[in-house]
Amino acid sequence: MLANVGCPIFSTRLSRDLTGQPTRLAWVTADPRNTVCAPRVQVKARPRRAFTLVELLVVIGIIGILVSLLLPAIQAAREAGRRSSCQNNLRQIGLALHNFADVNEALPASGWTRIGPGNPTGKYVGWRPLTLPYIEQENVRKLYDFNLNWWEGTNPTVAAVPVKIYQCPSVPTRADVMSAVAHPPRPAMTFANPIAPADYEAIMGVRPTSINPHLSTPIYNYGNRFSVMHRNSRNRISDVIDGTSSTIMVVECGARPLVYRERRAVPNVANDQGIGWADSEGPFSLDGSRADGTAEGCGPSGGCTAAMNAKNDNEPYSFHVGGGNFLYVDGHVQFVQETIDIATFAALCTRNAGEVVGDY
Repeated sequence: MLANVGCPIFSTRLSRDLTGQPTRLAWVTADPRNTVCAPRVQVKARPRRAFTLVELLVVIGIIGILVSLLLPAIQAAREAGRRSSCQNNLRQIGLALHNFADVNEALPASGWTRIGPGNPTGKYVGWRPLTLPYIEQENVRKLYDFNLNWWEGTNPTVAAVPVKIYQCPSVPTRADVMSAVAHPPRPAMTFANPIAPADYEAIMGVRPTSINPHLSTPIYNYGNRFSVMHRNSRNRISDVIDGTSSTIMVVECGARPLVYRERRAVPNVANDQGIGWADSEGPFSLDGSRADGTAEGCGPSGGCTAAMNAKNDNEPYSFHVGGGNFLYVDGHVQFVQETIDIATFAALCTRNAGEVVGDY
């Protein structure tokens, strides 16, 4: 008879798991020298707990709600950064214009068609090519041929060089500009390289026939309708009688030559101005437009009471929410609400009409 010495001993003990539920532990001890007694003990594992489908759906729903709450805040923060970057671009442009004025004893014209400061041969040249040396773009200026119109010779190739300071970061992604409709004396053109854009433009002043109907007493005429940069002008900063801190000289006019109405692109409408930063025919005067952008200069009777952000062909237009950034003659940049009264905005666009501008 075999001895029972060394047979394995089966033991159990009642315990509790991490959730506090009772569970039974089992183990076997045996003499390793025993080759006779070898009882087999099966220990049943405690089932593992997992998420149910309902719990998973609840978690996904909560995450979706949190994302929907955070997304507008993230987008607002990004737009605030873009608006700040846009303002910095305009400040740099303001410094460039002041430096040009110091060297040439006059601000640049919005566009030259005859001999003037920076335009010794009297060609069609805009204000942006003239200010290139003052925004650290001397190498680009050296490539530009001031003995030719901006659309002639190698100048269209130079005009394809992007200049970031001339671009607002809030403007949506745009298609390449490979052609331009005619704007005499410039013919219709096809470009070998896409023309680099510009989202900032000189405001030449106001159009009296468009703005006077908004006033109880008409005041604008050819002698006082201008700002500091207009066609073939030679204005000094001291010529600003209305005050340099209340006279705008550069406005936002984004995404040209693609036409926008309100916030929608209208690709089937042709635009012959604002082709790029080298274009000398992009500057314009304020007319006022309908809120839907379908007309401009039609006065209050025609509903043309919007000062900005209704249309981007020949009117101020920004992609910032609620208004736009504007560069004043003294060099400061200010965000102006798009709800500003058009008569008040017109007063900001002239240098010597004698208007009294209140809060806006």
